[in-house]
Amino acid sequence: MKVKVLNKDGKETGREVDLADSIFAVEPNDHAVWLAVRQFQAAQRQGTHKTKERWEISRTTKKAFRQKGTGGARRGDMKSPLVRGGARVFGPKPHDYDFKLNKKVKDLARKSALTYKAKDNKIVVVEDFNIDTPKTKDFISILANLNLKGVKSTLVFGEITNGLLKSSRNIPTVNLVDVRTLNIFDIMNSKTLVLSENAVKAIEANLANN
Repeated sequence: MKVKVLNKDGKETGREVDLADSIFAVEPNDHAVWLAVRQFQAAQRQGTHKTKERWEISRTTKKAFRQKGTGGARRGDMKSPLVRGGARVFGPKPHDYDFKLNKKVKDLARKSALTYKAKDNKIVVVEDFNIDTPKTKDFISILANLNLKGVKSTLVFGEITNGLLKSSRNIPTVNLVDVRTLNIFDIMNSKTLVLSENAVKAIEANLANN
C-alpha cells in the first residue's frame, strides 16, 4: 500500500512510502486486539485500594451489646463489620492487575490495529519536522494544514524533541508518541494515526520478523 508523504504545510512532497503488507495489510484478529488493550489498561491500574480488617482497627474489645434480645445480629465488640466504623468483610487489598501476554499476540494485535487504520485510510505519513521555538499556535497551524484540527490524533515520531513536546502538550486532541513506546492503546484510541517517515521505518523494522 502506497501513501503519499506530506510536509508540515499539508502539501505533497512528491515522495511515497510503501507500507509493508505484512504489517499494514494482515488478516485482523479482533480477539488479539481486545486482549492487548485489556492488558495495557490493566497494567495502568495502581491497585492501591485497601480497607481495614479487624486487626487493624483500634477500638474497644468490650462487649457493647447483650448477646440476645436486641432484635439484631450478635455483634460482639466494636470492631465487628456490623457496627458503623467497624472492619469490612473481605475488603479489597493492594494487588497488581497486570497479566502476562505473549509477545506474538501483542505483535499481532498491533499489526491488526495498523491494518484497520490503513483500510479506513486513517494513516497520514509526514516528513520529519521539528519546532525550534515551542509554540502551541504553530502546532495548531500544522494540524490545520493536515486537516486534523479538532480530530483525535496520535502522532508518532522517531524522536520527540523538546519543541514538539511543549508545543503539543496543551492540545487535548493530540497524543504525541515516540515510536519506541508505541502501543496498541495509542493506535486504537485515536481517529487518525500520523506517522513520520522515520517512524514508519522503525515500525516495519520492529514488526517485520514477528
